[in-house]
Amino acid sequence: MMKRGSITVFLALTLGLILSLLSSGLESARMAAARTQILNGMDIGLYSLFGQYNKSFLKDYDLFAVDGACGGKELDLAFVYDNLESYMKPVLKQNSQDLSVEQGGISGYLLMTDLDGEVFYQQAVQYMKETLGSRGAKLLLNKIRNMQKKTIEAEKRGNALEDKGTLENYESEMDSASQKSQALLEEKKKQEEQNRQNQNGFTDGKMLPSVTEEKNLPAKVDNPIPAIRKIRWMGILDLVLPAGKDVSNKKVKKKELVSGRKLESGLAMEDTVKKDGTLISQVLYQQYLMEKLGNYMEPGKGGLRYQIEYIIEKKNSDEANLKAVAKKLLMVREGINAAYLMSDSLMMSQVQALAAAIAAGFLIPPATVVIEGALVLCWAFAESILDVRELFAGGKVPAIKNASNWQLSLQGMPALVDKLDTDRQSDTKGLSYEDYLQIFLLTTSKEQKIEGGMDMIESSFREVEQWDEFRLDCCITALEASVDVKANKRKVFTVAREYHYI
Repeated sequence: MMKRGSITVFLALTLGLILSLLSSGLESARMAAARTQILNGMDIGLYSLFGQYNKSFLKDYDLFAVDGACGGKELDLAFVYDNLESYMKPVLKQNSQDLSVEQGGISGYLLMTDLDGEVFYQQAVQYMKETLGSRGAKLLLNKIRNMQKKTIEAEKRGNALEDKGTLENYESEMDSASQKSQALLEEKKKQEEQNRQNQNGFTDGKMLPSVTEEKNLPAKVDNPIPAIRKIRWMGILDLVLPAGKDVSNKKVKKKELVSGRKLESGLAMEDTVKKDGTLISQVLYQQYLMEKLGNYMEPGKGGLRYQIEYIIEKKNSDEANLKAVAKKLLMVREGINAAYLMSDSLMMSQVQALAAAIAAGFLIPPATVVIEGALVLCWAFAESILDVRELFAGGKVPAIKNASNWQLSLQGMPALVDKLDTDRQSDTKGLSYEDYLQIFLLTTSKEQKIEGGMDMIESSFREVEQWDEFRLDCCITALEASVDVKANKRKVFTVAREYHYI
């Protein structure tokens, strides 16, 4: 009997331990299930929140963002969190768990304009990587870089030509010659008056010499420089834009755009984005700008119409930006044309002969070199006007000039205005207006391209969508939320989750 009793007590003690272990295991499993359900609720809440991205913004610019202003003009994080929690609660109520939210909030977020626009920039680059691919990006980079070096050198050469004071020196020499000529004419008038007073043309028995016998007065020479100087004073858009083509009169108030106002900033998530300074990313970004924004050839639908020109020049009107780009193009083409002109012995012999004739005609042979320089500058300028006009007409111009594609003769310069549309030539293998915009963008700083791109996208979206209060610095692209949830009236779980579009 004692043996049977000892066995019963042992079993009772063992069963107690087993039941305790089973209860602990069941409770642990229940709490683990509760924690998993809470995490699922957070995930579904974040997915649902970020699923409310601005669909028009995605359609127009292929950018993902949640409107943190919720249709207003100021960031409303309380509303955003309430929206997130509203998607969590149905998940928490599922199954037999008793889960209730104690408290929660947003612990971090990123806005489209954060890190000086790096968030916006990297979204645009990511889109282009998926669209163009790495191979396409490298091909595009090689193409633009090959054009860029020649263009930069040509622009420097063109600016140097303009800065040398060539026309100022010419003007000084010609003013001096004009004063001498005027003195000769006055002397001739006096002499002729004296000759008229002496009917026979004799004084003291001697014949008075005429002025033309004593001095050589300026002979008439076809000098094209004055005509080109007048043309240079004309408005550049009048010279380079095709006839009948209107210029947009749109303007923006920069203080109302990203670059001109104080921006909202994100919180505690800056370390999740690292700046990308690679050249290939910049090329992808500017290709994005060319695809999504307007320019003179394909004007934008909202805001400024010439948006790429704005990014390059940062002026507040379409006309001012277009004028600045036209001047830039003219400098590039002038440098290219002057380089070829000075390398062509036949063309330079024409220049030298005409310069010598002009100098001799005005009795200033030492000024031949000065006149020669002015002729080169004017000829290169006149040829450049035809080139730039062809670009604005939608044609292409050769990257480098040669005898076969040079358009304007030295003698034809005075009639340049009449030949703007008859003497122009297009080169199917040359560079277009948009090719030059790509080159100018590559030489523009990354910061200016990002800032200008955000300005143009914001202003354009406001007008197209009739949403005057739209702001890029209220567009959320990443968010971290934390929440305290009480499970089964026993334990409080604190969980934190985050979501990024990229």
